[in-house]
Amino acid sequence: MSEYQYYEFHALDRRLTPREMDELRALSTRAQITPTSFSNFYNWGDLKGDPRRLVERYFDAFLYLANWGTRRLMFRLPSRLLPLETATRCCSGGRASAWAGGEHVIVELVSDRELDEVPGWEREAEENETGEGWLPSILPVRDELARGDLRALYLGWLLRVMAGELEGDAPEPPLPEGLGRLSAGLEAMVRFLRIDLDLVAAAAARTPDVSGAPLAEDEAAAWIARLPEQEKDRLLMRLLQGDPHLGNELLQRARRELGEPGRKRPPGSTGRPRTVSELLALAEKRGTPAPARPAEREHRGPGRR
Repeated sequence: MSEYQYYEFHALDRRLTPREMDELRALSTRAQITPTSFSNFYNWGDLKGDPRRLVERYFDAFLYLANWGTRRLMFRLPSRLLPLETATRCCSGGRASAWAGGEHVIVELVSDRELDEVPGWEREAEENETGEGWLPSILPVRDELARGDLRALYLGWLLRVMAGELEGDAPEPPLPEGLGRLSAGLEAMVRFLRIDLDLVAAAAARTPDVSGAPLAEDEAAAWIARLPEQEKDRLLMRLLQGDPHLGNELLQRARRELGEPGRKRPPGSTGRPRTVSELLALAEKRGTPAPARPAEREHRGPGRR
Protein backbone atom coordinates (compact mmCIF):
# COMPACT_ATOMS: atom_id res chain seq x y z
CA MET A 1 0.00 0.00 0.00
CA SER A 2 1.17 3.58 -0.56
CA GLU A 3 2.04 5.68 2.46
CA TYR A 4 -0.41 8.33 3.67
CA GLN A 5 0.05 10.80 6.52
CA TYR A 6 -2.32 13.67 7.30
CA TYR A 7 -1.62 16.65 9.58
CA GLU A 8 -4.14 19.31 10.61
CA PHE A 9 -3.67 22.16 13.08
CA HIS A 10 -6.18 24.80 14.22
CA ALA A 11 -5.68 28.15 15.99
CA LEU A 12 -8.84 28.94 17.94
CA ASP A 13 -8.10 31.61 20.54
CA ARG A 14 -6.29 34.00 18.18
CA ARG A 15 -5.37 34.37 14.53
CA LEU A 16 -1.89 33.66 13.25
CA THR A 17 0.13 36.74 12.32
CA PRO A 18 1.57 37.16 8.80
CA ARG A 19 5.03 36.50 10.22
CA GLU A 20 3.86 33.27 11.85
CA MET A 21 2.26 32.17 8.60
CA ASP A 22 5.57 32.78 6.83
CA GLU A 23 7.34 30.68 9.48
CA LEU A 24 4.90 27.85 8.85
CA ARG A 25 5.26 28.19 5.09
CA ALA A 26 8.98 27.53 5.53
CA LEU A 27 8.02 24.08 6.84
CA SER A 28 5.97 23.20 3.77
CA THR A 29 5.58 24.77 0.35
CA ARG A 30 2.38 22.85 -0.44
CA ALA A 31 0.46 22.97 2.85
CA GLN A 32 -2.84 24.81 3.07
CA ILE A 33 -2.21 27.68 5.48
CA THR A 34 -4.77 30.23 6.68
CA PRO A 35 -4.75 32.64 9.67
CA THR A 36 -6.47 29.88 11.69
CA SER A 37 -5.21 26.57 10.26
CA PHE A 38 -2.42 24.49 8.71
CA SER A 39 -3.07 21.20 6.93
CA ASN A 40 -1.14 18.90 4.63
CA PHE A 41 -0.84 15.25 3.63
CA TYR A 42 2.19 13.26 2.57
CA ASN A 43 2.56 10.21 0.36
CA TRP A 44 6.29 10.31 0.90
CA GLY A 45 8.49 12.26 3.28
CA ASP A 46 7.16 13.84 6.46
CA LEU A 47 6.39 17.15 8.14
CA LYS A 48 9.59 19.04 8.89
CA GLY A 49 8.40 20.44 12.21
CA ASP A 50 7.64 18.69 15.50
CA PRO A 51 3.84 18.77 16.04
CA ARG A 52 4.30 19.18 19.80
CA ARG A 53 6.43 22.29 19.36
CA LEU A 54 4.03 23.68 16.74
CA VAL A 55 1.09 23.28 19.11
CA GLU A 56 3.04 24.90 21.94
CA ARG A 57 3.85 27.91 19.77
CA TYR A 58 0.97 28.42 17.36
CA PHE A 59 -2.07 26.16 17.67
CA ASP A 60 -4.84 25.02 20.00
CA ALA A 61 -5.76 21.69 18.39
CA PHE A 62 -3.98 19.07 16.27
CA LEU A 63 -4.94 15.85 14.50
CA TYR A 64 -2.74 13.26 12.79
CA LEU A 65 -3.73 10.14 10.86
CA ALA A 66 -1.44 7.61 9.14
CA ASN A 67 -2.67 4.68 7.10
CA TRP A 68 -0.48 2.25 9.05
CA GLY A 69 -2.68 2.77 12.09
CA THR A 70 -1.33 5.71 14.12
CA ARG A 71 -3.73 8.47 15.18
CA ARG A 72 -2.99 11.47 17.41
CA LEU A 73 -4.94 14.33 18.94
CA MET A 74 -3.69 17.34 20.89
CA PHE A 75 -5.56 20.09 22.70
CA ARG A 76 -3.94 23.22 24.15
CA LEU A 77 -5.74 25.15 26.88
CA PRO A 78 -4.81 27.97 29.27
CA SER A 79 -3.54 26.45 32.50
CA ARG A 80 -6.03 28.57 34.47
CA LEU A 81 -8.79 26.49 32.86
CA LEU A 82 -7.01 23.12 32.87
CA PRO A 83 -4.28 22.89 35.53
CA LEU A 84 -1.49 20.44 34.76
CA GLU A 85 -2.18 18.59 38.02
CA THR A 86 -5.76 17.95 36.88
CA ALA A 87 -4.71 16.78 33.42
CA THR A 88 -2.04 14.38 34.68
CA ARG A 89 -4.48 12.52 36.95
CA CYS A 90 -5.56 10.73 33.76
CA CYS A 91 -2.90 11.64 31.22
CA SER A 92 0.47 10.95 32.82
CA GLY A 93 2.31 9.27 29.95
CA GLY A 94 2.20 6.82 27.09
CA ARG A 95 -1.00 6.94 25.07
CA ALA A 96 -2.34 9.86 27.12
CA SER A 97 0.05 12.56 28.27
CA ALA A 98 -0.01 16.19 29.35
CA TRP A 99 2.65 18.84 29.82
CA ALA A 100 3.02 22.56 30.43
CA GLY A 101 3.96 24.90 27.58
CA GLY A 102 4.25 28.47 28.76
CA GLU A 103 0.86 29.57 30.12
CA HIS A 104 -0.84 26.55 28.56
CA VAL A 105 -1.33 22.87 29.21
CA ILE A 106 -1.21 20.51 26.23
CA VAL A 107 -2.95 17.13 26.27
CA GLU A 108 -2.00 14.46 23.72
CA LEU A 109 -4.00 11.28 23.05
CA VAL A 110 -2.58 8.53 20.82
CA SER A 111 -4.06 5.43 19.22
CA ASP A 112 -1.36 3.26 17.65
CA ARG A 113 -3.16 0.06 16.80
CA GLU A 114 -1.28 -1.98 14.17
CA LEU A 115 -3.42 -2.73 11.16
CA ASP A 116 -2.57 -6.42 11.23
CA GLU A 117 -4.26 -6.64 14.64
CA VAL A 118 -7.72 -5.89 13.24
CA PRO A 119 -10.01 -7.89 10.96
CA GLY A 120 -9.28 -7.51 7.27
CA TRP A 121 -12.56 -5.80 6.43
CA GLU A 122 -11.91 -3.10 9.08
CA ARG A 123 -8.30 -2.78 8.11
CA GLU A 124 -9.06 -2.20 4.46
CA ALA A 125 -11.41 0.64 5.44
CA GLU A 126 -8.71 2.24 7.62
CA GLU A 127 -6.07 1.96 4.91
CA ASN A 128 -8.30 3.98 2.58
CA GLU A 129 -9.45 6.53 5.18
CA THR A 130 -8.27 10.12 4.92
CA GLY A 131 -7.91 12.68 7.68
CA GLU A 132 -10.10 15.42 6.23
CA GLY A 133 -13.22 16.18 8.23
CA TRP A 134 -12.22 14.53 11.49
CA LEU A 135 -10.87 17.51 13.43
CA PRO A 136 -13.87 19.86 12.96
CA SER A 137 -16.14 17.16 14.42
CA ILE A 138 -13.82 16.71 17.43
CA LEU A 139 -13.04 20.39 18.15
CA PRO A 140 -16.03 20.85 20.53
CA VAL A 141 -14.17 18.59 22.98
CA ARG A 142 -11.72 21.43 23.64
CA ASP A 143 -14.59 23.74 24.57
CA GLU A 144 -15.91 21.09 26.94
CA LEU A 145 -12.51 20.81 28.63
CA ALA A 146 -12.42 24.60 28.97
CA ARG A 147 -15.77 24.47 30.80
CA GLY A 148 -14.38 21.92 33.27
CA ASP A 149 -15.83 18.80 31.61
CA LEU A 150 -13.10 16.18 32.12
CA ARG A 151 -14.64 13.23 30.27
CA ALA A 152 -12.07 13.50 27.46
CA LEU A 153 -9.24 13.04 29.98
CA TYR A 154 -10.86 9.91 31.45
CA LEU A 155 -11.30 8.51 27.94
CA GLY A 156 -7.60 9.16 27.44
CA TRP A 157 -6.90 7.08 30.53
CA LEU A 158 -8.93 4.27 28.95
CA LEU A 159 -6.52 4.42 25.99
CA ARG A 160 -3.73 3.64 28.44
CA VAL A 161 -5.77 0.73 29.82
CA MET A 162 -6.32 -0.65 26.32
CA ALA A 163 -2.59 -0.38 25.55
CA GLY A 164 -1.63 -2.37 28.68
CA GLU A 165 0.37 0.53 30.10
CA LEU A 166 -1.08 0.19 33.63
CA GLU A 167 -0.82 -2.51 36.27
CA GLY A 168 -3.95 -4.53 36.94
CA ASP A 169 -4.31 -3.17 40.47
CA ALA A 170 -3.98 0.48 39.38
CA PRO A 171 -7.09 2.44 40.47
CA GLU A 172 -9.11 4.48 38.03
CA PRO A 173 -8.87 8.30 38.24
CA PRO A 174 -11.80 10.42 39.44
CA LEU A 175 -14.86 9.37 37.47
CA PRO A 176 -16.54 12.24 35.56
CA GLU A 177 -20.28 12.64 35.23
CA GLY A 178 -21.99 11.98 31.93
CA LEU A 179 -19.67 9.27 30.66
CA GLY A 180 -22.66 7.23 29.55
CA ARG A 181 -24.10 10.05 27.46
CA LEU A 182 -21.26 11.45 25.39
CA SER A 183 -21.48 14.65 23.40
CA ALA A 184 -21.19 14.55 19.61
CA GLY A 185 -17.59 15.74 19.88
CA LEU A 186 -16.66 13.02 22.36
CA GLU A 187 -18.37 10.38 20.23
CA ALA A 188 -16.28 11.51 17.26
CA MET A 189 -13.15 11.39 19.42
CA VAL A 190 -13.97 7.85 20.57
CA ARG A 191 -14.44 6.74 16.96
CA PHE A 192 -11.26 8.43 15.77
CA LEU A 193 -9.12 6.96 18.55
CA ARG A 194 -10.93 3.60 18.33
CA ILE A 195 -11.61 3.46 22.07
CA ASP A 196 -13.31 0.21 23.08
CA LEU A 197 -17.03 0.95 23.45
CA ASP A 198 -17.50 -1.93 25.90
CA LEU A 199 -14.76 -0.44 28.09
CA VAL A 200 -16.45 2.98 27.95
CA ALA A 201 -19.81 1.41 28.84
CA ALA A 202 -18.27 -0.52 31.74
CA ALA A 203 -16.70 2.65 33.11
CA ALA A 204 -19.91 4.66 32.62
CA ALA A 205 -22.07 2.22 34.59
CA ARG A 206 -21.34 4.07 37.85
CA THR A 207 -21.66 7.67 36.65
CA PRO A 208 -24.77 9.87 36.70
CA ASP A 209 -25.97 10.55 33.15
CA VAL A 210 -25.45 14.31 33.34
CA SER A 211 -22.67 16.65 32.38
CA GLY A 212 -22.43 20.35 31.73
CA ALA A 213 -25.91 21.15 33.05
CA PRO A 214 -26.42 24.89 33.60
CA LEU A 215 -26.16 26.49 37.01
CA ALA A 216 -29.41 26.98 38.85
CA GLU A 217 -30.49 30.55 38.03
CA ASP A 218 -31.22 31.59 41.60
CA GLU A 219 -27.89 30.25 42.88
CA ALA A 220 -26.00 31.90 40.02
CA ALA A 221 -27.73 35.25 40.66
CA ALA A 222 -26.90 35.12 44.36
CA TRP A 223 -23.27 34.24 43.58
CA ILE A 224 -22.95 37.18 41.17
CA ALA A 225 -24.47 39.54 43.73
CA ARG A 226 -21.78 38.56 46.25
CA LEU A 227 -18.89 39.48 43.95
CA PRO A 228 -17.12 42.72 45.00
CA GLU A 229 -17.85 45.70 42.77
CA GLN A 230 -14.19 46.26 41.94
CA GLU A 231 -13.86 42.66 40.81
CA LYS A 232 -16.95 42.98 38.63
CA ASP A 233 -15.38 46.05 37.02
CA ARG A 234 -12.18 44.09 36.27
CA LEU A 235 -14.19 41.21 34.80
CA LEU A 236 -16.17 43.58 32.57
CA MET A 237 -12.94 45.16 31.35
CA ARG A 238 -11.57 41.72 30.44
CA LEU A 239 -14.80 41.03 28.60
CA LEU A 240 -14.50 44.27 26.61
CA GLN A 241 -10.88 43.42 25.81
CA GLY A 242 -12.03 40.19 24.19
CA ASP A 243 -10.77 37.56 26.66
CA PRO A 244 -12.05 34.38 24.93
CA HIS A 245 -12.01 32.29 28.09
CA LEU A 246 -13.58 34.61 30.64
CA GLY A 247 -16.98 32.89 30.50
CA ASN A 248 -15.50 29.42 31.06
CA GLU A 249 -13.27 30.72 33.84
CA LEU A 250 -16.26 32.23 35.66
CA LEU A 251 -18.34 29.09 35.12
CA GLN A 252 -15.67 26.87 36.66
CA ARG A 253 -15.21 29.26 39.57
CA ALA A 254 -18.94 29.52 40.26
CA ARG A 255 -19.32 25.74 40.32
CA ARG A 256 -16.39 25.38 42.72
CA GLU A 257 -17.65 28.07 45.08
CA LEU A 258 -21.26 26.88 44.96
CA GLY A 259 -20.22 23.39 45.96
CA GLU A 260 -19.65 21.66 42.58
CA PRO A 261 -21.62 22.12 40.62
CA GLY A 262 -24.26 24.33 42.25
CA ARG A 263 -27.10 22.40 40.66
CA LYS A 264 -29.27 19.45 41.50
CA ARG A 265 -27.68 16.12 40.76
CA PRO A 266 -29.35 12.77 40.14
CA PRO A 267 -28.95 10.19 42.88
CA GLY A 268 -26.06 7.78 42.65
CA SER A 269 -22.63 7.25 44.14
CA THR A 270 -19.49 6.29 42.29
CA GLY A 271 -18.18 4.30 45.29
CA ARG A 272 -14.52 3.31 45.58
CA PRO A 273 -12.33 3.58 42.48
CA ARG A 274 -12.27 0.39 40.44
CA THR A 275 -9.02 -1.20 39.31
CA VAL A 276 -7.83 -1.71 35.75
CA SER A 277 -8.44 -5.45 36.09
CA GLU A 278 -12.00 -4.91 37.30
CA LEU A 279 -12.82 -2.58 34.43
CA LEU A 280 -11.35 -4.96 31.85
CA ALA A 281 -13.36 -7.84 33.31
CA LEU A 282 -16.56 -5.78 33.18
CA ALA A 283 -15.85 -4.79 29.58
CA GLU A 284 -15.22 -8.42 28.63
CA LYS A 285 -18.59 -9.43 30.08
CA ARG A 286 -20.32 -6.77 28.01
CA GLY A 287 -18.49 -7.62 24.81
CA THR A 288 -20.04 -9.74 22.07
CA PRO A 289 -17.35 -10.91 19.65
CA ALA A 290 -18.21 -10.29 16.00
CA PRO A 291 -18.63 -13.39 13.85
CA ALA A 292 -15.58 -14.42 11.86
CA ARG A 293 -15.44 -13.30 8.26
CA PRO A 294 -13.04 -15.76 6.59
CA ALA A 295 -13.66 -14.51 3.06
CA GLU A 296 -12.84 -10.96 4.03
CA ARG A 297 -9.80 -11.93 6.07
CA GLU A 298 -8.24 -13.29 2.89
CA HIS A 299 -7.93 -9.71 1.65
CA ARG A 300 -5.64 -8.62 4.45
CA GLY A 301 -2.63 -6.80 3.10
CA PRO A 302 0.74 -5.95 4.66
CA GLY A 303 0.88 -4.12 7.96
CA ARG A 304 3.01 -1.20 8.93
CA ARG A 305 6.41 -1.23 7.23
